[in-house]
Amino acid sequence: MAEHRSNDDVTAAYEEYLMPIWKSLDVPVERADGCTLVDYDGTEYLDVFSGIAVTNAGHTNEAVVEAAKAQLDEFVHGCTYVHPHGPAAALAERIAGLTPGNLKQSFFCNSGTEAVEGAVKLARKYTGSKEVVALEMGFHGRTLGSLALTGNSSYKRGMAPTLNDVAHAAPPYAYRCSRCDGGPCDESCADDVERVVASHTSGDLAAVVVEPVMGEAGMVVPPEGWLARVEAIAHDHDALLICDEVQTGYGRTGTMFASERFDVTPDILTQAKGIANGLPLGAFTASAEVANAFEAGDHLSTFGGNPVACAAALATIDELEGGLVDDAREHGEWLREELGAVEEAYDVVGEARGLGLMWGVELVDPSETGPQGVSAAPDPDLARAVSDHLRDANVVMGVGGFYKNVMRLQPPLTIERSQLQRAIDALRDALDATT
Repeated sequence: MAEHRSNDDVTAAYEEYLMPIWKSLDVPVERADGCTLVDYDGTEYLDVFSGIAVTNAGHTNEAVVEAAKAQLDEFVHGCTYVHPHGPAAALAERIAGLTPGNLKQSFFCNSGTEAVEGAVKLARKYTGSKEVVALEMGFHGRTLGSLALTGNSSYKRGMAPTLNDVAHAAPPYAYRCSRCDGGPCDESCADDVERVVASHTSGDLAAVVVEPVMGEAGMVVPPEGWLARVEAIAHDHDALLICDEVQTGYGRTGTMFASERFDVTPDILTQAKGIANGLPLGAFTASAEVANAFEAGDHLSTFGGNPVACAAALATIDELEGGLVDDAREHGEWLREELGAVEEAYDVVGEARGLGLMWGVELVDPSETGPQGVSAAPDPDLARAVSDHLRDANVVMGVGGFYKNVMRLQPPLTIERSQLQRAIDALRDALDATT
């Protein structure tokens, strides 16, 4: 196996041998610990992106690593759905205790995308209906099935999604809402889901699929009552509510699952990313009544529920319940004040919004009007310049949002207040240098 011992070696190999779809923050990683990334030159970076909200318990968390190593010594694979094994059984039981309401039975897969597609299959089987409503600007994956749910044309160009029975409603994006024009926004915005059901479906609705906080849309936080209203609309049409918690789950927003923050219990809850702190694992969880709609052979995954990944997930949950979820909530309140002050100080910051350790800072050109004449124009060029400046200051911060103009703060939940302060100070410096 070829060894790559420099940043240039790794980058060159990517360009030659990986398909040209990777998005780089230009920080090759040789090793990582906690909230710190180290490249092949030995340069250290403060990571406030955590591999897109994955390493919630911190990079190379000792307890998680040791649990995975111990399981490697026992057995690595037996197919969870052919050979019952302890790690999957224990994790499923643990998830039943973590998830809200009467959610009880889980199906294990390898990724968030698979979890979403499996959840839609289950909803269709349980309801006997086929149509699905999702949200504009929402993100649920990039495979052909999940891509049909994703409400962003930039991910779809040149590809035809295979699910034809999908309609999209407006997101609860107060800053760019033509109905609210910057707020205040309330639960009535959910009435657009009712409008879409009435005008774009045939009365055969299986599910409404939403992210409790819309990550790829730019950390869009719905107003109080919005998610509960969506739940009521789904149930009024004998459909299920699927909460996609792939990005918001496992402590990210300051509760184990973001739907808890809105006092909503979904009918099916999807998980991945932070569930195993970096090992590939996904899941969707439903009540026993809904889950039992699946019959033998309806769904399967060769590698889903891999015992090593399940062992890592169990250790991850221990770490999260040991105080990290509470820490995320407290850090979130501090960030509300700090990022609110950044919003007040810089006219190029249209809005700072988030929950827990899931925050977005939307960068704008205040001299131009935004899409549909709502708020200031998105400024993706400024966001990229700010990201580059942060990288030069050894801080890794993501860029995202529907318009690619939102700085994404999603650090490991193990982050210390002093590290958060460093990130905010670096963001201010970057704004000063680029505007």
